[in-house]
Amino acid sequence: MGCLFCNVLEKKIPATVVYEDEHTLAFRDIRPVAPTHVLVVPRKHIAAVHDLTEDDVTTIGHVILAARKVAHMEGLEEGGYRLVINDGDAAGQTVHHIHVHVLGGRNMTWPPG
Repeated sequence: MGCLFCNVLEKKIPATVVYEDEHTLAFRDIRPVAPTHVLVVPRKHIAAVHDLTEDDVTTIGHVILAARKVAHMEGLEEGGYRLVINDGDAAGQTVHHIHVHVLGGRNMTWPPG
């Protein structure tokens, strides 16, 4: 079956999509850790931050801008929100397709982990 998020992108696995464009797809996390928890993934498969190259600058820029759009659409701008990218197993990355978590709707604590 391959990469979970690639399967979501290919509509082989259902997801609650909140935003999409030609570069990204954003959908609700199935195990949310905040009242708003949306994942933003690039349509291009890149396993993790440590796999990014200079060729991916535009792709990752689109992902961050899409995350900002999702935060706006979800009404998170006024209260604030957190963007999280986990890189590798020890950081908590469970799906190896780079993605940004958009978290909001409650106060965030620090340190996060």
